[in-house]
Amino acid sequence: MTAASKKFDEGRLMQVLVAPIVSEKATHVADKTNAVTFKVLQDATKPEIKAAVELMFKVEVKGVSVVNIKGKTKRFGRSVGRRDHVRKAYVTLKPGQELNFSGEAA
Repeated sequence: MTAASKKFDEGRLMQVLVAPIVSEKATHVADKTNAVTFKVLQDATKPEIKAAVELMFKVEVKGVSVVNIKGKTKRFGRSVGRRDHVRKAYVTLKPGQELNFSGEAA
């Protein structure tokens, strides 16, 4: 366990990362800057995200950038709805570090 994850509750860290984002843009960013994209909880902080990634994937994190994306307004006939807001985290890994989502241990 790293020093960063000792400051936070482990149960909370397991919930911070909601899902990895696998899209064309996320793949392009991963190839260019060695960064992985995650959907995270709305109230997640950068240190929490860093600790969660280091705890769950056993990799070293160089930095975390966070983007808040407002949900789109959508119409369903007469009623107007809204998609949920999303918080995205771009987690940059240190050189030589790698994440694989396929499930096989490296």
